[in-house]
Amino acid sequence: MAGSNREQRPASIQSISAVTLATHDMGRALRFYLALGFPLRYGSEAAAFSSLSAGNACINLTTEGSEREWSWWGRIVLYVDDVDAFHRNALAAGLRPDTAPRDATWGERYFHITDPDGHELSFATPLA
Repeated sequence: MAGSNREQRPASIQSISAVTLATHDMGRALRFYLALGFPLRYGSEAAAFSSLSAGNACINLTTEGSEREWSWWGRIVLYVDDVDAFHRNALAAGLRPDTAPRDATWGERYFHITDPDGHELSFATPLA
């Protein structure tokens, strides 16, 4: 039988393709992510589903009804080339990051910002 003598190797994860976040207001959510600099790939303020580029991956937004509630679930960490410049751009766009950039003991410089639906994002740059 072809291939029956091959050693079985466990499958490995190669990368994250997308993370999908729920929103109660697509227009509000898209304005936030566009202000942060995420390019729109698909969708619109009137769409039930939109997708934004995040490097080689996507941040997807899906509309959920107001009866659907969620609680804090975690944090998405995104690497940027200059975390301080990214923070300045967020402030210039009228956004209010939760923290100022700071160096972490685990070897990253980072700041946090919370989107209008309560999803926490962390933007980071590895320290040299």
